[in-house]
Amino acid sequence: MRFSYKKNKKSARDRIKAVSLFSGGLDSILSVELLLRQKIEVIAFHFVLPFYDFKGEKENNAEATAPELGIALEIFRGGRDYIEMLKNPKHGYGKNMNPCIDCKIFMLKKAKLFMEKIGASFLFSGEVLGQRPMSQRKNIMELIEKKAGVEGLLVRPLSARLLEPTIPECKGWIDRDKLLDIQGRGRKSQIELAREFGIKDYPSPAGGCCLTDPQFSTRLKDAFTHNEDTIPELSLLQVGRHFRLKSGAKLIAGRNEKENQRIEILAGDNDLLIEGVDFASPLVLLKKSKNPEDIKIASSICVRYSKKKEAKKAKVIVRTKTEKISEKEVAPMGRETVESLLIR
Repeated sequence: MRFSYKKNKKSARDRIKAVSLFSGGLDSILSVELLLRQKIEVIAFHFVLPFYDFKGEKENNAEATAPELGIALEIFRGGRDYIEMLKNPKHGYGKNMNPCIDCKIFMLKKAKLFMEKIGASFLFSGEVLGQRPMSQRKNIMELIEKKAGVEGLLVRPLSARLLEPTIPECKGWIDRDKLLDIQGRGRKSQIELAREFGIKDYPSPAGGCCLTDPQFSTRLKDAFTHNEDTIPELSLLQVGRHFRLKSGAKLIAGRNEKENQRIEILAGDNDLLIEGVDFASPLVLLKKSKNPEDIKIASSICVRYSKKKEAKKAKVIVRTKTEKISEKEVAPMGRETVESLLIR
């Protein structure tokens, strides 16, 4: 990224400090740029879902873009309290398992605590009025502010002139006339503003929160139904093919070497791991079961998705993370049987 912004030479002690709810996307970059140009000292606060792990990916947008803006970055990962909210959100879900209103309230509460801890004066975000149907309507924005206890303290620089003036605007900490009146789902205004600011490269719009994804949501519902709600168990929902056996046991098969490595890391001490002997195969995780029939099914699925799927039988090893249990020869499972066990 290349920005035309020149850093303010004024001492930070003489400047108003604000916390940005920072995703690293274009809207949050532009909101930061607007306030930096008003000589506000900005600290970025980036919220990460407790079961989301971006390690191993090319880079996280927030980590990549905050240094380019010349601002400090605080990464906050949700914990058990977030998972409990996710299981029973007071304001319900969206189309899938996305509790957008409760999630935003949760994030704002945590951001407010951080704001108070560092002695900042207000919060701001890259939200655009009307951009998202569930959480960015004007009345819902007001509800979220009230429930999070941040009424008057949350500025939305991209849409501020369409909203009620906030405390920072009323007190003259920021100039309302230099804020914007963008609304709706289009991105033309943001792209033009990026060009005006000299922002020549920025992250493409992301695919959205995993909680809006239908497949992930199906897996999440299934996990909650079977009381699989620890952070490692939920982290596994983004990895591999998932199966629910008739016994109630969970089975996960990696789709590539990267997923096999992730499954190995997230497997529990009492889980079983199954892989091919001397041939390329998925690493299959069998959770909470040492039932011989479940082990046989897991072994058969392992062969089904391996280089030996056309063989009559193939040898697999059954182990834990620390020790070998057994070896056995099994036939690959038939396609229809496999598909009947998939969590879709």
